[in-house]
Amino acid sequence: MEPVLLFDGVCNYCNKMVNFAIRNDKKGKIKFAPLQSSAGEKLRQAFNISPASDTIILIENGKAFIYATAAIRVCRYLDWPAKMLFWLIIFPSFLTQPVYKWIARNRYKWFGRKDSCMIPAPGIKNRFLN
Repeated sequence: MEPVLLFDGVCNYCNKMVNFAIRNDKKGKIKFAPLQSSAGEKLRQAFNISPASDTIILIENGKAFIYATAAIRVCRYLDWPAKMLFWLIIFPSFLTQPVYKWIARNRYKWFGRKDSCMIPAPGIKNRFLN
C-alpha cells in the first residue's frame, strides 16, 4: 500500500504542508485524505486512531504514525532537497512531539482555518482518496 497522509482538511497550516508535499513528491508516491472525509474516517477506524486526534497521520507499511513522527516520515518520500528534512528523525520523540503538539494546538490561531476541506485541483485529484 502506498503511504497515505491524513490531515485536517480545514486547517490552513495543514493544507500548506500538504501542498508542500505535493510539490516535492513529483512521482506521486504519497496519497492524501482529509480527516473529515469518509476515506479518512475509515482509515482512522482501521488503525484504531481516536476520532479526537486532529493531527496529521501517516499510514505507512501497515502502521500509523502521528504528530512529529508522521511529519518527519513523510519527508522520506519527497524529492531532493526537501528529502533532507528526513534527517530530523534522529531527534528523539520526547523532543519533537511536544514542539509539534504546541504548533498543532495553536495552528488555527496562527494560520487560520477554512469553512470546508480543500478541493484538489484536477491535476492532483487522483492523489486524494475518496
